[in-house]
Amino acid sequence: MAITREELIKKYLDFFKSKGHKVIPSASLVPANDPTVLFTTAGMHPLVPFLMGQRHPLGNRVVNVQKCIRTGDIDDVGDDFHLTFFEMLGNWSLGDYFKKEGINYTFEFLTKKLKIPVENLAVSVFEGDKNVPKDTESEKIWKSLGIKQERIAYLPKKNNWWEHPGNNTPCGPCTEIFYWVGKGKPKGNPKINEKEWAEIGNDVLMEFTKVSPEKYIPSKQKNIDFGGGCERTLAILNDMRSVYETSTFQPIMRVIEKISDRKNLTNNTSARIIADHIKASIFIIGDGISPANIERGYVLRRLIRRAIRHGYLLGIKENFTAKLVDSILEVYQDYKELKQNKNKIIAELDKEENRFRQTLESGMHEFDKIIKSKKRISGKDAFLLYQSYGFPIEMTQELAKENKIKLDLKEFEQENKKHQELSRTASAGAFKSGLADQSEKTIRLHTATHLLNEALRRVLGDEVRQRGSNITPERLRFDFNFPRKLTDEEIKKVENLVNEKINNALPVTREEIKLKEAVKSGAQAEFGAKYPDVVSVYSIDDFSKEICTGPHVKNTEEIGKFKIIKEESSAAGIRRIKAVVE
Repeated sequence: MAITREELIKKYLDFFKSKGHKVIPSASLVPANDPTVLFTTAGMHPLVPFLMGQRHPLGNRVVNVQKCIRTGDIDDVGDDFHLTFFEMLGNWSLGDYFKKEGINYTFEFLTKKLKIPVENLAVSVFEGDKNVPKDTESEKIWKSLGIKQERIAYLPKKNNWWEHPGNNTPCGPCTEIFYWVGKGKPKGNPKINEKEWAEIGNDVLMEFTKVSPEKYIPSKQKNIDFGGGCERTLAILNDMRSVYETSTFQPIMRVIEKISDRKNLTNNTSARIIADHIKASIFIIGDGISPANIERGYVLRRLIRRAIRHGYLLGIKENFTAKLVDSILEVYQDYKELKQNKNKIIAELDKEENRFRQTLESGMHEFDKIIKSKKRISGKDAFLLYQSYGFPIEMTQELAKENKIKLDLKEFEQENKKHQELSRTASAGAFKSGLADQSEKTIRLHTATHLLNEALRRVLGDEVRQRGSNITPERLRFDFNFPRKLTDEEIKKVENLVNEKINNALPVTREEIKLKEAVKSGAQAEFGAKYPDVVSVYSIDDFSKEICTGPHVKNTEEIGKFKIIKEESSAAGIRRIKAVVE
């Protein structure tokens, strides 16, 4: 009997609730106060402060299903298992149980609750290196559970180790769980015959602190961070060869078949890319992002336009992206933000498709003309396709690869220097999972956003609400709703009020209370954000009160002098302030 997405999620949450875990909501795809990533790529992002040692309001065992976006494997989307948008089953021990219990829970859920035969499973453990020894403890635990020696792969750091680029951060070995997807009886392990084993879960065993790239010391707090792919697990449980055969994709595939007037497109690469990319786009728009030429908006634009081009390959000549919305919302009824933002989602998809379709066909003709007369695509040609026809550079790269033609990317980048940066580096590298910067400067800036938020409300009016923020060691960026540009006088008033509260040396205190009580007490919350039943509330004397996870200074005098360096439009009805502390 087939198992549905809803049934799998319920089994997972119920199992970990029975083990003392509290359910926390899925966070936004836009990470709060984490400049290392553009999107939430794993369930651990909202838990950063708690992995670093701060106490979680709901205790030290939590579980959830987190919506995620990853673009690092975008070129592999269309195969059986890689996705841009996916749901991650995640459970955490925040300084509570460790390897034995963590691995036992993972094994018990897979084999007892999901009834996966143990003979169909294999695992990997960290083989060790010059800085950290081999993870023999995990190896012994797996053997005690019935995993045979020949099913255990010993893999190096690049495969079985998790760490953040920064120093003084948690890190540790991983132990991954694989399912047999090859033909016949299971054989070997993920090191010997990798392609016949599909990863379905990963326990990150955070037992070290990275002091430097060459020095690791045992952590005071040891954490377990499990992540498992919902769609992959669903495919495996239903004995399916790909995630596109599951209930998370079939309703979407049927609409694509109807629109393209084709049958049996489940295994068609273009149809798969369309279904994945438009699903991802719908979730991104649902979290407040619009297509643009920078950062998250650029990634969104790239996904929509790539889907449209693959629609072109299927012979779809009319607008179709918005026609997929209902089928996707039907699958994900538990994400209320999608239904609430349905009109905006449809409008943004239609607008972007209209914009791109105006030039797509002529752009394809131009591309064909270029490759007929030349054996390579110059940077100038690539820039022409971008500037005049709206082709993201990644699309030109993809077309060049399909036609086995070289592209002069270096020359393209030189041509593009005079224009807005396309955030190509973000697409390539900013999506790696990692802890946010926890430096003293960042903590000062983060606390300053609380003062800024309240100062804006007092100067401009109570209707002002936070719409997002991004903090790096160099500056803070704060988005808020307001219908017009601020006057110089208003900017100065806000800046002076923040500095006044800094100079007053106000105490910063934290308390854990129920969400309803926090809201009732007047604590500010970010617009559209989801919170657990019990939250951390930070108060800056009697001036500011916000629901937040931290980290913060203990007294405002630690912040330093606050200075607004820019005030600008971020989107329709949304203003953006950039500021520094000195």
